[in-house]
Amino acid sequence: MGTWQLVLVGLVMLLGLLGVVTPGVPGPPIVWAGVLWWSMTDRTALAWAVLAGATGVLLLERAVGWLLPHRSLRGAGVTRRAFLVAGACGIAGFFVVPVLGAVPGFIAGLYGVERRRLGGHSAAWASTRNVMRAVGTSVLVELFACLLVVGMWIGAVTAG
Repeated sequence: MGTWQLVLVGLVMLLGLLGVVTPGVPGPPIVWAGVLWWSMTDRTALAWAVLAGATGVLLLERAVGWLLPHRSLRGAGVTRRAFLVAGACGIAGFFVVPVLGAVPGFIAGLYGVERRRLGGHSAAWASTRNVMRAVGTSVLVELFACLLVVGMWIGAVTAG
């Protein structure tokens, strides 16, 4: 496998890592696709072992995501409309401050809807924090799994 192809695989994996923290971009499948591309091109026992390990780690991440106790978003009274407005604000933030503005835009939109619905800062902020904790836990689990997969790939590339 040539140097340029390794660089491209690394860029795909970097895109996957960024996808974990960017709303709407499926990070783990992109990271897995990068490992698949590398292993299909390299075709060594180490490459296949890394692909098998990456598949196992990412499937385990899915299972852990399902098993984690989900904080009750319905119990906090967060509506679908609030998520739609927050998503629209996140998309607007993505374009106002390229890429980095998506998360603050989402939070600001959610807070604005909750403040209007609940009528005060304290209740709206508490509801917004509850949503961000629930979303943050799943993002951290995904990010850890993807970083583990990328670390396995880097280790295999440097060893082999």
